[in-house]
Amino acid sequence: MKHGCCLRHALFVTAWVLLAAQTCVAQENLSWDQVKSRFESANPALKADAYSVDEMKAAETTAFLRPNPQFTLSQDGTQLAPNNGVWQPMLGTFVVPTISYLHERDHKRELRRQSAQEGTRIAASDHDDLKRNLEFNLRQAFVLTLQSKAVLELAKNDLDYYDKIIDIARSRYAAGDIAQIDLDRIELLRVQYEVEIQSAMVNLRTAKIQLLQLLDDRTPVEKFEVNGAFDFSDALQPLDDYRQIALDTRPDLQAALQAVQQAETNHKLAVANGSTDPTFSGWYTWNSSNNNPNALQTLGGSVSIPLRIFDRNQGEKQRTLIDISRSRQVTEAARAQVFSDVDSSYSQVQSSIALLKPYKAKYKDQATRVRDTVTYSYQHGGASLMDFLNAQSDYRTVQLAYLQLIGSYLTAAGQLNLAVGREVLQ
Repeated sequence: MKHGCCLRHALFVTAWVLLAAQTCVAQENLSWDQVKSRFESANPALKADAYSVDEMKAAETTAFLRPNPQFTLSQDGTQLAPNNGVWQPMLGTFVVPTISYLHERDHKRELRRQSAQEGTRIAASDHDDLKRNLEFNLRQAFVLTLQSKAVLELAKNDLDYYDKIIDIARSRYAAGDIAQIDLDRIELLRVQYEVEIQSAMVNLRTAKIQLLQLLDDRTPVEKFEVNGAFDFSDALQPLDDYRQIALDTRPDLQAALQAVQQAETNHKLAVANGSTDPTFSGWYTWNSSNNNPNALQTLGGSVSIPLRIFDRNQGEKQRTLIDISRSRQVTEAARAQVFSDVDSSYSQVQSSIALLKPYKAKYKDQATRVRDTVTYSYQHGGASLMDFLNAQSDYRTVQLAYLQLIGSYLTAAGQLNLAVGREVLQ
């Protein structure tokens, strides 16, 4: 019986260890680079938009296709009445096979292909712009997750610290050192810490759900975790550097510039479409003339030239010329938007850094010292209960404000990355 109990205990411990190991393996803990990589390969909106670029690429082949030649088969000379009383309907029939081909002049095919290629580049830039905006949403959800984790950890640490204070207060009450009302007030304050923990847990779960949605991931929230540095850096390049990077890399600005190029190509194509395209035809005739025994087989050819008297594609020429001016104005508006986005986001980052520096260098440590000093003084009768509660409240306010400021800084950094067009701040 003793050996049986030991065996069952060993099996139970082994099963528990294996289950714990399996849980640890199943737990996902992703860094920002891993989250971004998974997003790029799995986000359905991004993948769907990538197909539009492939569709534009396929349209380049259609734009460069040559006109198909035309084949015509005709016959003539079939008898409608007997010849000398003899019905021979096929005796005088001759067959004429004809091949015709429309020749496009003024580089129409090349211009169509060039316009289609520029359309593909615009679609690719639009796709990069969609990715830029979606990655900003992803970054916001990632930062919110890190902030919620930090707030939850702070709330738990505060509760652990306060539970020790409650234990000391109960010991003092048992010794008759404090009144029942003071103990009640101290114990009632504990509910605030419990509320903060529950709120932080809800916020953390919500942020993870947003991340999982962007990743198109069905992993349970409990098994999904992210990690990263929840801190700030005061290393900022000059504003002009970020402006230049944005002018070089912003995909929406690149799309606007490419639209101007396409509009110019479309105008050239409209002018080319106003030119005349001849149609060349050639045919072979068998038994073309019953009266000429030497003309049983003949070859012929013709050129058909449309007379473009009324329709010279005037409307498209004018429309595409106007579209060039419109596209240029859109480009100027996009350039102005780039400067506005970069300048405003840069100011937000600067403001966040200016607020965070004194918190990190001074206010956090001061709040901790005040809390610990007042707590020690209260425990030894040198401070009032009100002073003790105020010190606890001030400590929580300062620590929570610091975490919120870091979250604001990381959000502003994401805004600057969005404005610039690529990651310049982590």
